[in-house]
Amino acid sequence: MATTNIELPGLDCGLCGHRTCEEFRAHLVASPDSIRRCIHLSKSSVKQDAPVAKPHVTVASCSTDSCSTVCGGCSPTLSRGKPKPGQQPWHDSLGREFDFYLEHFPEDPGPREIILPHNPLITRELDVQVGDILIGRPLGMSCGCPITHCGVATQVDRRTGVIVWCVTGPLGPRANGFKDLGYYIAEGYEGLVRDTQSELKVGLRYFFQPRMCMLQWRHSGLLNYLNHTDDHYQVRLEGLWIG
Repeated sequence: MATTNIELPGLDCGLCGHRTCEEFRAHLVASPDSIRRCIHLSKSSVKQDAPVAKPHVTVASCSTDSCSTVCGGCSPTLSRGKPKPGQQPWHDSLGREFDFYLEHFPEDPGPREIILPHNPLITRELDVQVGDILIGRPLGMSCGCPITHCGVATQVDRRTGVIVWCVTGPLGPRANGFKDLGYYIAEGYEGLVRDTQSELKVGLRYFFQPRMCMLQWRHSGLLNYLNHTDDHYQVRLEGLWIG
Protein backbone atom coordinates (compact mmCIF):
# COMPACT_ATOMS: atom_id res chain seq x y z
CA MET A 1 0.00 0.00 0.00
CA ALA A 2 1.53 3.31 -1.10
CA THR A 3 0.68 5.22 2.06
CA THR A 4 2.89 8.17 1.13
CA ASN A 5 0.28 9.07 -1.50
CA ILE A 6 -2.39 9.58 1.15
CA GLU A 7 -3.04 13.23 1.99
CA LEU A 8 -2.49 13.63 5.73
CA PRO A 9 -4.79 16.12 7.52
CA GLY A 10 -2.01 18.56 8.49
CA LEU A 11 -3.35 19.06 12.03
CA ASP A 12 -0.01 18.15 13.69
CA CYS A 13 -2.02 16.76 16.63
CA GLY A 14 0.73 14.35 17.75
CA LEU A 15 -1.62 11.43 18.44
CA CYS A 16 0.32 9.25 15.99
CA GLY A 17 3.42 9.75 18.14
CA HIS A 18 5.13 12.28 15.86
CA ARG A 19 5.28 16.05 16.29
CA THR A 20 4.06 16.89 12.79
CA CYS A 21 2.27 15.23 9.89
CA GLU A 22 5.42 15.65 7.79
CA GLU A 23 7.49 13.70 10.34
CA PHE A 24 4.79 11.02 10.31
CA ARG A 25 4.89 10.89 6.49
CA ALA A 26 8.66 10.24 6.59
CA HIS A 27 8.08 7.44 9.12
CA LEU A 28 5.52 5.82 6.82
CA VAL A 29 8.17 5.16 4.17
CA ALA A 30 9.72 2.47 6.39
CA SER A 31 6.56 1.49 8.29
CA PRO A 32 3.47 1.91 6.05
CA ASP A 33 1.15 0.02 8.40
CA SER A 34 1.55 2.87 10.91
CA ILE A 35 -0.90 4.90 8.81
CA ARG A 36 -3.63 3.45 11.05
CA ARG A 37 -2.29 5.61 13.89
CA CYS A 38 -3.86 8.67 12.24
CA ILE A 39 -7.31 8.91 13.81
CA HIS A 40 -8.34 11.69 11.40
CA LEU A 41 -8.23 9.42 8.34
CA SER A 42 -11.31 7.38 7.53
CA LYS A 43 -11.05 3.62 7.06
CA SER A 44 -11.94 3.99 3.40
CA SER A 45 -9.16 6.50 2.73
CA VAL A 46 -6.56 4.20 4.29
CA LYS A 47 -7.87 1.12 2.47
CA GLN A 48 -8.19 2.75 -0.95
CA ASP A 49 -5.06 4.87 -0.67
CA ALA A 50 -7.12 7.95 -1.49
CA PRO A 51 -6.75 11.50 -0.13
CA VAL A 52 -8.57 12.19 3.11
CA ALA A 53 -11.70 14.29 2.72
CA LYS A 54 -10.24 17.15 4.74
CA PRO A 55 -8.25 20.12 3.45
CA HIS A 56 -4.53 20.19 4.07
CA VAL A 57 -3.70 22.72 6.79
CA THR A 58 -0.23 23.92 7.66
CA VAL A 59 0.90 25.49 10.91
CA ALA A 60 1.71 28.86 9.36
CA SER A 61 -1.39 29.52 7.30
CA CYS A 62 -4.06 27.98 5.08
CA SER A 63 -4.08 28.33 1.32
CA THR A 64 -7.68 27.45 0.49
CA ASP A 65 -11.08 28.97 1.24
CA SER A 66 -12.22 25.64 2.68
CA CYS A 67 -9.75 25.77 5.57
CA SER A 68 -12.45 27.23 7.84
CA THR A 69 -13.84 23.70 8.25
CA VAL A 70 -10.74 22.81 10.26
CA CYS A 71 -9.15 25.91 11.73
CA GLY A 72 -11.67 28.65 10.96
CA GLY A 73 -9.44 30.43 8.47
CA CYS A 74 -5.91 31.61 9.25
CA SER A 75 -4.20 34.87 8.49
CA PRO A 76 -0.47 34.79 7.69
CA THR A 77 0.28 37.69 10.03
CA LEU A 78 -1.15 39.08 13.23
CA SER A 79 -2.04 42.55 11.97
CA ARG A 80 -0.95 43.60 15.47
CA GLY A 81 -3.57 41.39 17.11
CA LYS A 82 -6.60 43.01 15.55
CA PRO A 83 -9.27 40.87 13.86
CA LYS A 84 -9.14 40.63 10.09
CA PRO A 85 -12.20 42.44 8.61
CA GLY A 86 -14.95 39.98 7.79
CA GLN A 87 -13.13 37.03 9.35
CA GLN A 88 -15.43 34.20 10.38
CA PRO A 89 -15.35 32.89 13.99
CA TRP A 90 -12.93 30.02 14.68
CA HIS A 91 -14.25 26.83 16.25
CA ASP A 92 -12.70 23.79 17.91
CA SER A 93 -13.62 20.16 17.18
CA LEU A 94 -16.71 20.51 19.41
CA GLY A 95 -17.90 23.64 17.60
CA ARG A 96 -16.84 26.13 20.30
CA GLU A 97 -15.41 29.48 19.26
CA PHE A 98 -11.93 30.56 20.35
CA ASP A 99 -9.71 33.63 19.98
CA PHE A 100 -6.33 32.40 18.81
CA TYR A 101 -3.97 29.49 18.19
CA LEU A 102 -1.07 28.91 20.59
CA GLU A 103 2.11 27.69 18.84
CA HIS A 104 5.23 26.31 20.53
CA PHE A 105 8.64 27.98 20.40
CA PRO A 106 10.70 26.76 17.42
CA GLU A 107 13.60 25.75 19.68
CA ASP A 108 11.32 23.54 21.82
CA PRO A 109 10.34 19.96 20.92
CA GLY A 110 6.72 20.72 21.80
CA PRO A 111 4.36 23.05 23.72
CA ARG A 112 5.88 24.50 26.90
CA GLU A 113 3.80 23.76 29.99
CA ILE A 114 4.41 24.81 33.62
CA ILE A 115 3.17 22.06 35.94
CA LEU A 116 3.03 21.11 39.63
CA PRO A 117 2.51 17.45 40.69
CA HIS A 118 -0.43 16.97 43.07
CA ASN A 119 2.23 15.77 45.52
CA PRO A 120 5.10 18.25 44.96
CA LEU A 121 7.47 15.88 46.80
CA ILE A 122 7.22 13.58 43.76
CA THR A 123 9.68 15.90 42.00
CA ARG A 124 12.34 15.01 44.58
CA GLU A 125 11.26 11.41 45.16
CA LEU A 126 11.56 10.64 41.44
CA ASP A 127 14.75 12.73 41.24
CA VAL A 128 13.38 14.56 38.21
CA GLN A 129 16.22 16.06 36.18
CA VAL A 130 16.34 18.29 33.10
CA GLY A 131 16.07 16.00 30.07
CA ASP A 132 13.99 13.31 31.82
CA ILE A 133 11.04 11.86 29.92
CA LEU A 134 7.86 12.23 32.01
CA ILE A 135 4.20 11.27 31.80
CA GLY A 136 1.21 12.52 33.79
CA ARG A 137 -2.36 13.76 33.50
CA PRO A 138 -3.69 17.24 34.32
CA LEU A 139 -6.53 16.64 36.77
CA GLY A 140 -9.51 18.72 37.85
CA MET A 141 -9.88 22.50 37.60
CA SER A 142 -6.33 22.92 36.32
CA CYS A 143 -7.47 21.44 32.99
CA GLY A 144 -9.21 18.09 33.35
CA CYS A 145 -7.79 16.84 30.07
CA PRO A 146 -8.60 13.11 29.58
CA ILE A 147 -5.33 12.51 27.69
CA THR A 148 -2.16 11.39 29.48
CA HIS A 149 0.55 13.89 28.58
CA CYS A 150 4.13 12.92 27.74
CA GLY A 151 7.04 15.32 27.68
CA VAL A 152 10.64 16.25 28.38
CA ALA A 153 11.62 18.27 31.48
CA THR A 154 13.40 21.54 30.67
CA GLN A 155 13.40 23.22 34.11
CA VAL A 156 13.07 21.67 37.58
CA ASP A 157 12.57 23.49 40.89
CA ARG A 158 13.28 20.88 43.56
CA ARG A 159 12.28 23.25 46.39
CA THR A 160 8.71 23.93 45.18
CA GLY A 161 8.27 20.88 42.94
CA VAL A 162 7.39 23.04 39.92
CA ILE A 163 8.46 21.57 36.58
CA VAL A 164 8.59 23.16 33.14
CA TRP A 165 8.35 20.57 30.38
CA CYS A 166 7.76 20.42 26.65
CA VAL A 167 4.83 18.16 25.80
CA THR A 168 5.74 15.74 23.01
CA GLY A 169 4.17 12.44 21.97
CA PRO A 170 4.07 8.84 23.26
CA LEU A 171 6.99 7.49 21.18
CA GLY A 172 9.67 8.74 23.59
CA PRO A 173 8.21 7.03 26.68
CA ARG A 174 7.51 3.84 24.72
CA ALA A 175 11.06 3.60 23.40
CA ASN A 176 13.11 4.97 26.28
CA GLY A 177 11.07 4.60 29.46
CA PHE A 178 9.67 7.38 31.66
CA LYS A 179 9.03 8.73 35.13
CA ASP A 180 5.33 8.82 36.08
CA LEU A 181 4.23 12.03 37.83
CA GLY A 182 0.67 10.76 38.30
CA TYR A 183 -1.84 13.62 38.47
CA TYR A 184 -0.57 17.17 38.17
CA ILE A 185 -1.83 20.76 38.02
CA ALA A 186 -1.28 22.65 34.77
CA GLU A 187 -0.19 26.08 36.04
CA GLY A 188 0.49 27.82 32.72
CA TYR A 189 1.43 27.72 29.05
CA GLU A 190 4.11 29.71 27.25
CA GLY A 191 4.28 30.00 23.47
CA LEU A 192 3.75 32.06 20.34
CA VAL A 193 0.63 33.56 18.76
CA ARG A 194 0.69 34.09 15.01
CA ASP A 195 -3.01 33.71 14.19
CA THR A 196 -5.65 35.55 16.20
CA GLN A 197 -9.07 37.05 15.68
CA SER A 198 -8.97 39.14 18.87
CA GLU A 199 -6.81 42.02 20.05
CA LEU A 200 -4.51 40.72 22.78
CA LYS A 201 -4.23 42.59 26.08
CA VAL A 202 -2.52 41.65 29.35
CA GLY A 203 -5.03 41.01 32.12
CA LEU A 204 -7.81 39.59 29.96
CA ARG A 205 -8.96 35.97 29.78
CA TYR A 206 -9.03 34.34 26.35
CA PHE A 207 -10.20 31.15 24.75
CA PHE A 208 -7.36 29.62 22.74
CA GLN A 209 -6.50 26.35 21.05
CA PRO A 210 -3.02 24.83 21.41
CA ARG A 211 -2.02 24.08 17.82
CA MET A 212 -0.83 20.57 18.73
CA CYS A 213 -3.75 19.63 21.02
CA MET A 214 -4.60 15.98 20.26
CA LEU A 215 -8.31 16.63 20.84
CA GLN A 216 -8.36 20.00 19.02
CA TRP A 217 -10.22 21.47 22.01
CA ARG A 218 -10.23 25.08 23.11
CA HIS A 219 -8.62 26.09 26.41
CA SER A 220 -9.06 29.20 28.54
CA GLY A 221 -6.36 31.22 30.25
CA LEU A 222 -5.48 34.63 31.71
CA LEU A 223 -2.92 36.46 29.57
CA ASN A 224 -0.27 37.82 31.97
CA TYR A 225 2.72 38.30 29.65
CA LEU A 226 2.78 39.72 26.13
CA ASN A 227 5.73 40.65 23.91
CA HIS A 228 5.19 41.75 20.31
CA THR A 229 7.73 41.02 17.56
CA ASP A 230 7.56 41.63 13.83
CA ASP A 231 5.34 38.66 13.00
CA HIS A 232 4.09 37.13 16.26
CA TYR A 233 3.47 37.55 19.99
CA GLN A 234 5.28 35.77 22.80
CA VAL A 235 2.71 35.01 25.52
CA ARG A 236 2.19 33.32 28.86
CA LEU A 237 -1.26 32.14 30.00
CA GLU A 238 -2.14 31.03 33.53
CA GLY A 239 -5.33 30.06 35.37
CA LEU A 240 -6.03 27.37 32.79
CA TRP A 241 -9.06 25.23 32.12
CA ILE A 242 -10.59 23.39 29.16
CA GLY A 243 -13.95 24.44 27.77
